[in-house]
Amino acid sequence: MQPDESQYLQRKCRTGDIDVHPTEKALVVYYEVEASILGEAGNARHEEKKECQKIIRLRSLNASTDVSALARKVVEECKIIHPSKLAEVEHLLLYLQNRKKPSMEKKEKKPSKPRELLPFEGMEIDEEANINKIDDYIELLYESMTEKIRGSTLILHLARNPDNLEELLHNETVLGALARVLREDWKHSVELATTIIYVFFCFSSFSQFHGLITHYKIGVLCMNIIEHELKKYDLWQDELEKKKDPENQSLRKEYEKTLKKYQSLLVKQEQLLRVAFYLLLNLSEDTRTELKMRNKNIVHLLVKSLERDNEELLVLVVSFLKKLSIFLENKNDMAEMDTVEKLACLVPCEQEDLMNVTLRLLLNLSFDTGLRTKMVHVGLLPKLTALLGNDTYKHVAMRILYHISVDDKSKSMFAYTDCIPQLIQMLFEHGEERMDNELISFCINLAANKTNAQIICEGNGLKMLMKRALKLKDPLLMKMIRNISQHDGPLKQLFIDYVGDLAAQIKQEGDEEFVIECLGTMANLTIPDLDWELLLKEYNLVPYLKDHLKPGSAEDDLILEVVIMIGTVSMDDSCAVMLAKSGIIPALIELLNAQQEDDEFVCQIIYVFYQMVFHQATRDVIIKDTQAPAYLIDLMHDKNLEIRQVCDNTLDIIAEYDEEWGKKIQSEKFRWHNSQWLEMVESRQMEDAEPYLYGNDPDALEQPDLFYSTEPGLSPDFYSQFHSQNGDFNAW
Repeated sequence: MQPDESQYLQRKCRTGDIDVHPTEKALVVYYEVEASILGEAGNARHEEKKECQKIIRLRSLNASTDVSALARKVVEECKIIHPSKLAEVEHLLLYLQNRKKPSMEKKEKKPSKPRELLPFEGMEIDEEANINKIDDYIELLYESMTEKIRGSTLILHLARNPDNLEELLHNETVLGALARVLREDWKHSVELATTIIYVFFCFSSFSQFHGLITHYKIGVLCMNIIEHELKKYDLWQDELEKKKDPENQSLRKEYEKTLKKYQSLLVKQEQLLRVAFYLLLNLSEDTRTELKMRNKNIVHLLVKSLERDNEELLVLVVSFLKKLSIFLENKNDMAEMDTVEKLACLVPCEQEDLMNVTLRLLLNLSFDTGLRTKMVHVGLLPKLTALLGNDTYKHVAMRILYHISVDDKSKSMFAYTDCIPQLIQMLFEHGEERMDNELISFCINLAANKTNAQIICEGNGLKMLMKRALKLKDPLLMKMIRNISQHDGPLKQLFIDYVGDLAAQIKQEGDEEFVIECLGTMANLTIPDLDWELLLKEYNLVPYLKDHLKPGSAEDDLILEVVIMIGTVSMDDSCAVMLAKSGIIPALIELLNAQQEDDEFVCQIIYVFYQMVFHQATRDVIIKDTQAPAYLIDLMHDKNLEIRQVCDNTLDIIAEYDEEWGKKIQSEKFRWHNSQWLEMVESRQMEDAEPYLYGNDPDALEQPDLFYSTEPGLSPDFYSQFHSQNGDFNAW
């Protein structure tokens, strides 16, 4: 064997940004370590990069410190800081020197910043906590329950000041003692459990301490505590329900007494739940930790907590669910837990933070089709529509409604709300400015439903939309109008007044997307009263249509719309003749050859032929002067069902009017059916082959009754007189 190639480890360090510590007198140096394993030839065989940070504490820094000298000392002693950074270090030290020390007490902030400390109504103590007495506080944890609560409360007061966290961390006893007391006594005192979890919560506010909390398994313990408290809550509810009897006076008094006790316990329990959930939310910053929580059913615990009335707890729970909802597995868990039904009860609510985070969670869930349908069923549609008039919530509400409008079954439900009039008003409020993409996209979806389109066009709705679209040359607004034009009935008649404007836009050089939508709108206008021949002549559209059939003459989307437009125009006899004389049919065949792999192109071109064979003049041109029938015969067995159907219908008409092509078409159909029949026979013969005679039962051949008659005249001995030779039975 060849000896392994020698390997060498090479490390490189690249300094990044330097910043001040948010709470301490310290500098934070960010750097990247690149480790490479080099082969004997010096080539890198494996490389890894890791982003790191180093905290340089400056305990001696005060108002009289020489900042320049201190900066030089920092650069000299810290090898990862390049000397060129000296001026930057000096500037940061000057900032630290003049920065005021932050207050220990912090006001509560919005849940979007989950690391903020919680307000806490713990045990009242007369003495002020002192970091130098930490050992005394630890001793209290080994005393009675009251002393344990007192000791943990004093430690909490220290932990709430971020400056003390390092000191507490260096004391090896304090956190271990707190973890042990919590593990042993959390069932005996809600107040003790809340206080100790709060201490660990203070550490969880900083990512560098998450490993410490994981080491003591506080996260797992918190989930066990939450699960226990939620079960206890259910028992309380059952107990109250049993004692609730308004007609029985004695039970009524007992119920009121139990209710007061329950309300007192509920306040303490919800404080415990809040601090425990908050700690878990901080720990879930690491996706691996979050996955462990998911495996322990964190979603179930959170959704169960949505039944509470405490707004502060609900803000936290919904924020946690919103964070989890971005992962598919968590979203599926929420779907199974009827989360949407519970969230619907929170919309609307007076608490702004709760309302905002609830809507954002619903937005995340609305990416799922089933959950969108559920939102409609639980009555969220009118609630969300009502929020469109609220500037604070309308953007999030509109996004949720947009997602709901994607589903065809849900589109019709918008007609029973005042959503559409509000949206139309928003459209016209924009003046000459481009509309928000969310707003116009929402309107495009709604216009695809006939009932919604009728509401949009009420009064001067269509007139105003056309005027705005033509003035701004807005392709998205024209797409909305195009969706309206696709509905049969009175709606199409409304467009007769605008076909001239649309035709004029097609000839103008401008935004290609806008022209595509104009073409698509005109192609939808299958109206008998429309004089297409006059329109084509007045705006000289035939040369434009023919020129844009050439492969590569424009984008494929525009060429496809031209083909569809020709199909619509060809319904008119005189127009079909005009198009045939202009040489459009050979151009279509050339385009068919170029786009034969694109089913949409093929189907639309064949549809043009289908329309043209209805008219005597164009039918003769197609049959006698072009090879279109031959192409149709080749496509009559295409794998695309729609193409086959259009081909069959077109060929049937050709066969009816031309005897020679009729024979060819009949012969091809017979040949195809014959080949299909032969394939079917061959496949059946394969299925009936010997290996499959006895099915999948391995013991089938061992059953004598399958081979021997039960008649008394024939026995197995009779068959022993014969043996098989070359597959035939012969006498011995």
